[in-house]
Amino acid sequence: MKIAVIGCGRFGTFIAWYLDSIGHHVTLYGRKTSKHMEQLMREHRNEFLSLPESVALTTSLQALEESEVVVISINAQGLSTLMEELKRYGMRDQIMVLCMKGIEIATRRRLSQIVEAAFPQAKIAVWLGPGHVQDFYRGIPNCMVIDSRDEAVKKQLVDAFSGSLIRFYYGQDMIGNEIGAAAKNVIGIAAGMLDGLCLSSLKGALMSRGTREVARLIKSMGGNELSAYGLCHLGDYEATVFSAHSHNRQFGESFVRGENFSALAEGYYTVVALVELGKEYQTDLPICNAVYDILYEKKDAKQTLDELFTRSIKNEFNP
Repeated sequence: MKIAVIGCGRFGTFIAWYLDSIGHHVTLYGRKTSKHMEQLMREHRNEFLSLPESVALTTSLQALEESEVVVISINAQGLSTLMEELKRYGMRDQIMVLCMKGIEIATRRRLSQIVEAAFPQAKIAVWLGPGHVQDFYRGIPNCMVIDSRDEAVKKQLVDAFSGSLIRFYYGQDMIGNEIGAAAKNVIGIAAGMLDGLCLSSLKGALMSRGTREVARLIKSMGGNELSAYGLCHLGDYEATVFSAHSHNRQFGESFVRGENFSALAEGYYTVVALVELGKEYQTDLPICNAVYDILYEKKDAKQTLDELFTRSIKNEFNP
């Protein structure tokens, strides 16, 4: 299968490496101005892995025209701009797979909705779930999920992408999987804040209440609340809430310690959209609101998190 991967960051590069390793013909696209792409073009490697020569590298989006599948792994807030760029190229009946997590701040759209608005006839799928490049490259396997409203596309991708390193499950809820995957990054930031304040023992409560909170939002938006307990969200907590490789956890820890952290932490942007979705769907999101208040309203992290965990007593499983 001919596959184009858009995005030369750590996960986009891993996707290219992985799909090549299971026998696909892969082209990896990155912008000319990207420092990541400059290194890949020069050395065919980055700080995490080495790409085999069989992976083609390009800075031209025209490479998509010959591909059967286009996998996208970029900053979620840049997806709309990318879709406008792609309109200038010959998109035929390619399958577009979003291997990224987030919600557009300006419109509160899920990422698949952004693609659908730009290409109404597109076959769209999402590839979500736990795992870090560093672990995969060392041969440590994990489980992930592929979802699509098109059942044939979903089956085709699971069959084509499965290998000994990744076991794929069939997703059954696009709303739940996309919202759950985006929201787990916010929980990751909260976990990092707890680490930074030496309150790591509260992570168990954070995980439990965070999943319940996200499940309520998914249900309010018309999805299946059980999705929050699957691979897109709860199943991704180990990689997000505990791992030293998690950018969102690292960002939260650095933030409360007053340290600089320059890597992308999608949860920083996603929390803005989630707070607005909570208002729109009249859903209580106390953890998301607390993270938002700390990041954007400059509220004291220790006090805000203390208030979060000393809220009024209630039943554990209120609707």
